[in-house]
Amino acid sequence: MEAVALVSCKDVDTKETNDTEVKLSIDGKEIPESKQPLLINDKQSSFKLKPRINTTSLPYIRAVAKNGDCNIYPSNVQKRRFLRDIFTTLIDMKWRYTFTVFSLGFIITWTIFAILWWLIAFYHGDLDDHHLPMNQMASNWTPCVTDIYNFRSCFLFSVETQQTTGYGEKRPTEKCADAVVLMCVQNVVGLVVDACLVGVFFAKLTRPKLRTQTIQFSKYAVVAMRDNVLCLMIRLGDLRERSRIIEAKVKAQLVRQRVTKRGDTFSNYLTKLPVTIDDCENDLLFIWPMTIVHKIDSSSPFYNISKQNLTEHTFEIIILLEGTIESTDQKTQVRSSYLANEILWGYQFASLMSICQEKSGYRVDYTRFDDLVQVDTPVGPASEFKNRNRNSKETYIPT
Repeated sequence: MEAVALVSCKDVDTKETNDTEVKLSIDGKEIPESKQPLLINDKQSSFKLKPRINTTSLPYIRAVAKNGDCNIYPSNVQKRRFLRDIFTTLIDMKWRYTFTVFSLGFIITWTIFAILWWLIAFYHGDLDDHHLPMNQMASNWTPCVTDIYNFRSCFLFSVETQQTTGYGEKRPTEKCADAVVLMCVQNVVGLVVDACLVGVFFAKLTRPKLRTQTIQFSKYAVVAMRDNVLCLMIRLGDLRERSRIIEAKVKAQLVRQRVTKRGDTFSNYLTKLPVTIDDCENDLLFIWPMTIVHKIDSSSPFYNISKQNLTEHTFEIIILLEGTIESTDQKTQVRSSYLANEILWGYQFASLMSICQEKSGYRVDYTRFDDLVQVDTPVGPASEFKNRNRNSKETYIPT
């Protein structure tokens, strides 16, 4: 929250010049103009001092990387919150950690039940020397679990109970009711552990995030004329021949700094950018590379931006593609972003589609995905030629 200092009129002297400029002085010493605060006169004849905003430009760090990863790193977060959502935490882990948890999950349950089996055998007397398997015939002794000598035998029996459907020499008998109960409990626990860990592996293998690796955005965004309107354009393509993205929709948001009328500063202010693909907005037929178009009209944040001052502005354009994976019916979102220095003025995308006679279809040459064609484009802002008709010298080739 912005701090506001209150200074009494007795301490602050003001005087007006012929140009109605207000100058401040404290105790007879005039305050330099560069250090003067903004003045707002209130009803109590005092001045609210608002510090000037330092507009020194700093290197912009993008919020969304080109590959779609978010450059947001939370700090001072309680780790126990992640344990409350343990399933998502396991899915987001790296594979080596998932394998470690997977292995420990089995080893820990095997060990716990091995200890319980050993306790049953110990308290029942099965581990006494004259009750061991080689002496059971002579002593006419029936153990709770046959062929148990020590803890290692109990561990092997625990693994056999939890991971197999049948017993060998080691098997429970009807002598001990608690052994029968423990066998049932371990089978149930084993099924739960298997279901959870296998579910995590399956979820990691079928994550919609992996599908995003075959969605490609153009390296640069371009600005050129389309239908006598200055437009910002970005190319989007799907590298897969099958398993399409269905019910696809594209969104765009602008991240920039915004200063309110009060002087409050929002460093990461989101603005929705209206975009279209041809004459469609939602439920796109995403079977070939398409061009995302944002018309730079009077409602566009780029209305007063020209080719010369484009790189002087600090902003980030985030593109979102949302849809359903045809083969798995899972929702997915693909992201990418563009900075001001990644926008090329006066270019359009080269055509990369041709007719394939052998297959009676279309061929898409993705080696030309980022190829550009220079076109004649006004260098001034869209606000200067709103009502002018300017045609490009290059013929527009739909992509």
